[in-house]
Amino acid sequence: MKKNFLLHGAMFMALAVALGAIGSHALSSKLTEKSMYLFNLGVNYQVYHAIGLLAIGIIFAQFPNKKTLFSGWMMFAGIVGFSGGLYFYAITQEEWVRSIIPVGGVLLISSWIALIWAIFGKQEKVNHE
Repeated sequence: MKKNFLLHGAMFMALAVALGAIGSHALSSKLTEKSMYLFNLGVNYQVYHAIGLLAIGIIFAQFPNKKTLFSGWMMFAGIVGFSGGLYFYAITQEEWVRSIIPVGGVLLISSWIALIWAIFGKQEKVNHE
């Protein structure tokens, strides 16, 4: 399992770099200032949480438990919901997406809380690769 989080963290980081470049070169003249801000906010949070996924992969080696797994999958979903929602909204201005973005944010916050719980809580080992 730790390999999954390391792989996903690296993939999200590569995607964040690519999206940052696309945003600054291809989209900067096409998006409003507010939309560009939201797009860049998505890139920033994706970078932070890609690093978080890498950390979870490393932490899982020390604390291989269900709580760490839960934290990693919530962070994965949070990146998709929060950053992905910001990208989609910035480009399309589709109002319905605005209801998904906060859910992604709550998942990101919850993933960090779950990670704290995993590190300091009772250790229940799980099988890991």
